[in-house]
Amino acid sequence: MRNHSQDATQSGGPTGPADPTGPTGPLGLRLAGGRAVEGEPGDALLGTPASGGTSAGAPHDHGTSAAPGGTGGATGGAEGPAGTHPPDRTQAILEATKQVAALLKSAGHPFALAGSVAAYAHGVPQSLQHDTDFAILREDAEAVTQDLEAAGIQVRVPPEDWLIKARSHGEEIDLIFELARHPVTPDLLQRAHTLPVDSVRMPVLAPTDLVGSLLAAFSEHHCDFGAVLPIARTLREKIDWDLLRRESEGSPMPEAFLYLLERLNVIEPREATP
Repeated sequence: MRNHSQDATQSGGPTGPADPTGPTGPLGLRLAGGRAVEGEPGDALLGTPASGGTSAGAPHDHGTSAAPGGTGGATGGAEGPAGTHPPDRTQAILEATKQVAALLKSAGHPFALAGSVAAYAHGVPQSLQHDTDFAILREDAEAVTQDLEAAGIQVRVPPEDWLIKARSHGEEIDLIFELARHPVTPDLLQRAHTLPVDSVRMPVLAPTDLVGSLLAAFSEHHCDFGAVLPIARTLREKIDWDLLRRESEGSPMPEAFLYLLERLNVIEPREATP
């Protein structure tokens, strides 16, 4: 997906959201086929509509949504009465994430956490409201399915050909072969950072790869800059913005987002070409 050198692996990342620079709004990230999930709060940019449910990655997770000041615990998913925040499902989503990650690690399958839970692992302040995304190799899909089913986790194959879906602790898990139409590759997974996610260490997409997948998923049909802005702002010092500019060249929506970041002084303006 990209050939930039990997950032130094972090040995002691945050176990939860870092101190926010300010309150953040709903964040849901969906990671994969490049189309956004419609009809979900905070749907961001990483995935395509999943059949039979509300789920899959860049904010649907792509999907996690952030509620300012939320704390983990509740597992409910329905939105509460008018004027209230939806139940905070952070802890249930983290438990599901840890269970699946532990199974993938023990079976030796290469993977990396993606989507909004990856942003959370990197310290982006948010509470989680949707599913967890794992990037895996397409050739490992059958073996991953068998190992998860052997552990008692329900797995199904949706009509979309870029992921398989599982369910753990009542939460949706998307195991994705493509991030915004870009196949998951061994190089992408090797660049992942090993970070603690609620005390369990696991590979997490490198910041440049994570934000790059979000930018690549922007389209005329779904272009929620507000969902991705907190991620870019929090991780800006860890991202190769020149690389993302090159990869986004000629794509109107990603280029517009990068211009917005410049105007907000999140990143330095691109130097004019003589």
